[in-house]
Amino acid sequence: MSKPKLSRRDFLMVGTIGTAGVLGAAALAKQGSPAQASPARQKGGGDPYDSHFGLGGVGDTDLSAFDPSAYLTDFDYGQVSQLDNGQTLREYTIVSLDKEIEVAPGIYFPAWTYNGQVPGPTLRATAGDRIRIHFKNLGSHPHTLHFHGIHPVNMDGVWELVENGQSYTYEFDAEPFGLHLYHCHTIPLKAHIHKGLYGVFIVDPPTPRPPARELVMMMNGFDTNFDGDNEIYAVNTVGFHFMRHPISIKKDELVRIYLVNITEFDPINSIHIHANFFDIYRTGTRLEPDGFTDTAMFCQGERAILEFRYKFPGRFIFHAHQSEFSELGWLGVLEVTE
Repeated sequence: MSKPKLSRRDFLMVGTIGTAGVLGAAALAKQGSPAQASPARQKGGGDPYDSHFGLGGVGDTDLSAFDPSAYLTDFDYGQVSQLDNGQTLREYTIVSLDKEIEVAPGIYFPAWTYNGQVPGPTLRATAGDRIRIHFKNLGSHPHTLHFHGIHPVNMDGVWELVENGQSYTYEFDAEPFGLHLYHCHTIPLKAHIHKGLYGVFIVDPPTPRPPARELVMMMNGFDTNFDGDNEIYAVNTVGFHFMRHPISIKKDELVRIYLVNITEFDPINSIHIHANFFDIYRTGTRLEPDGFTDTAMFCQGERAILEFRYKFPGRFIFHAHQSEFSELGWLGVLEVTE
């Protein structure tokens, strides 16, 4: 007797009853058995923020391998020196590697990575700095680095394919200021992006933005059975991580989120924060907000800086406003304290 196939709809149940339970539940559903309510619902109680009535998974990923919470504030300013003309030079080293990564507790994905992680390191500079990236490909396929921004054509990461074992140095001035990204631009593009070859590139304005609690969030997804649909959606790679590990912020503290969408196979991703609104700076290339809202949509490669303060303490959820994305991992908690 063949086993029932695990669909992306079934997958959202994995965190609460395990893979074997999902397969059994899927089989029961086909037989018309009534669904059982969660214990919290059956008792009419329970903390509604406790994994949002069962969403959030069981156990945890290996945070020593990759910690999405640490990634929030891990900015790589490079090795800094000064050129003869007085210009600041920032040098970075990026290596592409094939590596299996954990995208949910016990769920592994055969990724292609920059520096052994997905997303790659967050590179940060100031407008006008000279950027020099030493790239080496130790992966199993040709790769490149394509930066969003302004630079010469031979620095664009499109034509200069870097084969296994080869290296290439990208060098350009950081412009314009704003929130950008980088990714592999090798064909087939959807494979190289979906497999994990992307990261965030922040170019600060010459006059810094006001002090804030700054957080980097990359919206991404993973097709774990390679059927062209994502089974897991996340911010910073691990589904439901920020349900298990809420982000702590202070009441009335200015929070600045650098939000980038790199999700493959879906035309639009989104973010919604509960009980609050945010100023949105599209691409971050202007210092005045483009809007004041609580929900925003993004195509792949689109990004924005979000700024907000919470008036009240409590545990407020944030998530994609596509319900399926939320139920498959793109869901977290902002824990606001006095």
